[in-house]
Amino acid sequence: MDKYAVYTDMAVEFCKHKHNKDDGLIKYYEVNVDETMSKQLGKPCGKYATLETTAVVKGENTQYKRVIDALSSCLKSYCNGCDRVMAVGLGNPDLTADALGDRVFKRLCVNRHLNGDNKYLCALTPNVLGMTGIESFDIISAVADRVKPDVIVVVDALTAAAANRIATAFQVTDSGITPGSGVENHRRRLDERTLGIRTVSVGVPLVVYSSTIVRDYCACDTEPRCDMIVTPKDVDILVEDCASIIAGAINNAFSFGRSVRA
Repeated sequence: MDKYAVYTDMAVEFCKHKHNKDDGLIKYYEVNVDETMSKQLGKPCGKYATLETTAVVKGENTQYKRVIDALSSCLKSYCNGCDRVMAVGLGNPDLTADALGDRVFKRLCVNRHLNGDNKYLCALTPNVLGMTGIESFDIISAVADRVKPDVIVVVDALTAAAANRIATAFQVTDSGITPGSGVENHRRRLDERTLGIRTVSVGVPLVVYSSTIVRDYCACDTEPRCDMIVTPKDVDILVEDCASIIAGAINNAFSFGRSVRA
């Protein structure tokens, strides 16, 4: 790895903002990465939307409803015309900073067992390769082949290039996601090309590299003796709150009438 590389999953950090608006609580960013930019940046093509808010880190839970509504609207626009939705929670449920997908999964109001093959929301969490011995891609593609959703909504924790973006930015993209890419543990990519199904990912940065913090706060150009992945001490609270917001947005966007967990 390049010692001066910037490691981030956030489009607002590796690409110029196409559009920006601010409603007082949430800042909205929109980025389009075309083929030329994709080759230059080494990032996948697609549309990226980012909703930035300090509501979670400040514990302003009275504002969460507004964040949920905004994220729900964003998800609807990215999944327009999709009636059969499969949500996937990625990550390791036993590692707090990587448990976002699992926490979201546990809060979803699935209803495929009630609605059959009509409009529905179903969900799964494949855990990680080290726990199951099976690639997440293989589990997701096999289930999707049987369930045949119109869209797969993948949830995962992200890596940021700025410590102040931890738990403050919700990113939605139609470019899919590569599990583990933010921590240099790339697995097989999940996107429309590989799965054959429209794939939308949503995530929140919950970790940064220690070299990022050194660069930002110490203005140090020396190579770190050991680069580590860093997360806040209150990450357990942040993960739970971010999961509640994302799950609420998915439930709102794809409620399709009656929604019940068995």
